[in-house]
Amino acid sequence: MYRSHNCGELNASNINTEVTLAGWVQKSRDKGFMNWVDLRDRYGITQLIFDESRTDKTVFELAKTLGREFVIQVKGTVIEREAKNKNIPTGEIEILVSELNILNAALTPPFTIEDETDGGEDIRMKYRYLDIRRNPVKNSLLFRHKVAMEVRKYLSDLDFCEVETPYLIKSTPEGARDFVVPSRMNEGQFYALPQSPQTFKQLLMVGGMDKYFQIVKCFRDEDLRADRQPEFTQIDCEMAFVEQEDILNVFEGLTRHLLKEIKGIEVDKFPRITYDYAMKTYGNDKPDIRFGMEFGELNEFAKHKDFPVFNAAELVVGIAVPGAGNYTRKEIDGLIDWVKRPQVGASGMVYSKCNDDGTFKSSVDKFYDQDDLAQWAKITGAKPGDMIFVLSGPADKTRGQLSALRMELATRLGLRKPEEFAPLWVVDFPLLELDEESGRYHAMHHPFTSPKPEDMHLLETEPGKVRANAYDMVLNGNEIGGGSIRIHDKATQQLMFKYLGFTEDEAKAQFGFLMDAFQFGAPPHGGLAFGLDRLVAILGGQETIRDFIAFPKNNSGRDVMIDAPAKIDDAQLKELHIKVDTI
Repeated sequence: MYRSHNCGELNASNINTEVTLAGWVQKSRDKGFMNWVDLRDRYGITQLIFDESRTDKTVFELAKTLGREFVIQVKGTVIEREAKNKNIPTGEIEILVSELNILNAALTPPFTIEDETDGGEDIRMKYRYLDIRRNPVKNSLLFRHKVAMEVRKYLSDLDFCEVETPYLIKSTPEGARDFVVPSRMNEGQFYALPQSPQTFKQLLMVGGMDKYFQIVKCFRDEDLRADRQPEFTQIDCEMAFVEQEDILNVFEGLTRHLLKEIKGIEVDKFPRITYDYAMKTYGNDKPDIRFGMEFGELNEFAKHKDFPVFNAAELVVGIAVPGAGNYTRKEIDGLIDWVKRPQVGASGMVYSKCNDDGTFKSSVDKFYDQDDLAQWAKITGAKPGDMIFVLSGPADKTRGQLSALRMELATRLGLRKPEEFAPLWVVDFPLLELDEESGRYHAMHHPFTSPKPEDMHLLETEPGKVRANAYDMVLNGNEIGGGSIRIHDKATQQLMFKYLGFTEDEAKAQFGFLMDAFQFGAPPHGGLAFGLDRLVAILGGQETIRDFIAFPKNNSGRDVMIDAPAKIDDAQLKELHIKVDTI
């Protein structure tokens, strides 16, 4: 064996034991007559000692040649350590080395393999295999494994069956661009990589599998940001003979299980709010409810007061910021500049300080008296010592701007605590949303989402008001999962395609196989998919998913370690019947 123990398990109970260890040299301290080496593996660090008076001379001299990240094997005796290190499990002992074998010498790494490294993100991405040796990344990957195992355990205990679905499928319109794969054996034809296993899991319900899940890779060719990757992982689930309540209960249970087993936290309440309430109260459909600052609509007490900015606006809306009444003018001006950035897009901002004596000082005192400002405070829930910030303009746009400000202020005030978890359900999403450029309606989730039966009559006259049997799980301001009750009969599915602008031939070409399947006894069914990458990052107290993925892409969708995507040679292109246009 290369090792009898790992580098994290030896302690005082092993003193006088002969052991064999293997790993990487973390660092060495050569004092001339004595040489200490920290040996590292996935499990921890063990200190080795080479003593001129007790170590074979050849071994002693060989130890002096060891550099950082050399891969070595040692044999020796566990002895008590004189200068004990209480910060590591092996800190009471060290290994008096009798044999040393260099398994592989190493170049000096381009950054230090330590928790606090000197390597920037780009260089660490290029040498990701070295970055994985660092505890923060290694522990993130182990944490992801733990979460995935708990998911599998929970769902398997409920009789869910894990079924693999294909990666080479047919391109279908699901909202984002597909990655396509040319077929050598079928000239001029292409596979697509799945954005989700949506149609396959529905077909599994038709096949009678009843409860399906899969921890599966999905692919979307879309612009990237911190919480997106071109390939990502879903916890994909589907159930037959269920209604919305059944699905919500199962996945509330899964979330409770993960919070308890992974974080040791008990969560009893999963509030449920409608999409409309979320948009009016928080300005987005994935609200962070770890803190307040709920929106207060001020039209009644802000319009028709000779202030033209508010009078011309469709919506005047504000939030009360706790304890911000002591903000300086410089701090307020900084926030006004922040909301005027192109990323937010507000044209300005009004504020009102809530003084400790119950009076108010506003940037629009010329137009509003103390009674008006008192109403603003009442509607927004502001208290003495708070600050009210007010935006105005087109309703949807202004809510989005105030939502961005709410999240920014919460971050600055330390209200978004990573070890505090506040899950909720958002339900009753619109079935369709209008694309202003094309004038066509698109499915807000996907074309297989079932409308609320009581809203079916609105499809002809007011399609934008039809609600979907759809739901999202939100955790700490992030959508971690979403799903719906599906359409399970051909007639309703054809009707849905019609309102999405598909001709009968287009619908048949794209989804004929699914509609055919519905004719052979499809059960009522529905499901949900959790984003595993995002879920793991949130449970791990991080905002971004990258460190929880072994080999992530950068913001341009490139793997800089293996230099992909890359050109392929002319022979391959010829085999695939592809000609590249370089213009």
